Amino acid sequence: MFTLNCKGKLLTIEQPLVMGIINATPDSFYKGDLKAGLQKIVEKAGKMIIEGADIIDIGGQSTRPGSTRISASEEIQRVIPVIDSIVTNYPQIILSIDTYYSQVAEAAIKAGASIVNDISAGSLDPEMINCVSSLNVPYICMHMKGTPENMQNNPTYEDLIKEVLDFFIDKIDQCKRAGIKDLVIDPGFGFGKTIHQNFILLKQLSVFKILDQPILAGLSRKSMIYKTLGIDVSEALNGSAVLNTIALQHGASILRVHDVKEAKEAVTLFTAFDKA
Repeated sequence: MFTLNCKGKLLTIEQPLVMGIINATPDSFYKGDLKAGLQKIVEKAGKMIIEGADIIDIGGQSTRPGSTRISASEEIQRVIPVIDSIVTNYPQIILSIDTYYSQVAEAAIKAGASIVNDISAGSLDPEMINCVSSLNVPYICMHMKGTPENMQNNPTYEDLIKEVLDFFIDKIDQCKRAGIKDLVIDPGFGFGKTIHQNFILLKQLSVFKILDQPILAGLSRKSMIYKTLGIDVSEALNGSAVLNTIALQHGASILRVHDVKEAKEAVTLFTAFDKA
């Protein structure tokens, strides 16, 4: 059983957790968040909490393939009002900040977030790992080949699973030496991987249990679902539920999702099945 110390709130992973996604960005690949006002975002957070979200992940920058990078200051302007408002209305909820900028991480933690979720695992900001250590919060580090701007330009691996596993062995050592106590690893579905490579990664997800860290699976409404099925992203809820269930069967400790209710149902059914 894993635990995450979120600024004094102990998050115990007795059964898999559900992390709801809130995008405070005008170019999110998931259209449901476009042009949402602050009040609507707060209402969305409240709905996620009612549906059983254990964590809500706030992001102010799109990291979809080919996305345009914005500055740390612009990202701060997007996410801090959202964090302030959610914390004011729902002080019990645990928030994570989805950023690869140490400046944004520090501002978000001070505003009320208590987990840093970094798609670059410190590679896009060399100050990030030391920053997270000084903030004394859990760190979600993800594997990504390249950057969001170029990661899908023909990603190649000699041995996908070995390379991702070696990456995490090195990254866990680096983070522990820096003083980070609580780590979560995210294999990075869709980040520098082809659709076929994503399915290999999912099929072999249980291999990463050898690292003895919680595993986060971010499969929700990804292109591996809607492109494989030949549908639009808006139609990818059922496919997301299927792949989330497979991820749970292969050792995922946290599901990062757009649709909390359905993910929570998957966790409940998987847990009942696992205990039968």
